[in-house]
Amino acid sequence: MPTHFKGNFEQVLALDTFIKFTRATDALEARMIRRSHFEDLTITQFGVLETLLHLGPLSQSEICGKLLKSGGNVTLVIDNLEKRSLVRRQTKASDRRVTTVSLTEKGEELIQKIFPEQVEAVVEEFSVLTQEEQKTLGALCKKLGKQIKE
Repeated sequence: MPTHFKGNFEQVLALDTFIKFTRATDALEARMIRRSHFEDLTITQFGVLETLLHLGPLSQSEICGKLLKSGGNVTLVIDNLEKRSLVRRQTKASDRRVTTVSLTEKGEELIQKIFPEQVEAVVEEFSVLTQEEQKTLGALCKKLGKQIKE
């Protein structure tokens, strides 16, 4: 459904594009959640585990930056992962203000098990686009996200 706003061409185009982008994102996320194998993890918990799997131990602030989440949100997520013995926190000896988060053996086993299933689900979802369209979409999303003007 396009915007019903009666502005100038630039305004209507931007609003219509925003609506399509937002709906596509919401629909994709909903389908991914329905078909997910998250093992009772939230998307953000999955994101933390996946980030630690591929990047190794990180500080909580680095995790916030990677996931584009607030510090309070990530603290709660890590609290819950720690309660499930999936991650551990360790205060850096050289700077006690920095807490490093790493996967436990249990956490690594879980994410190693479910990550390949998620990859396949993502591949299937994006198969509606050609490889060239996926590259173009990726470049456009990066440009929009970083506000790169040409």
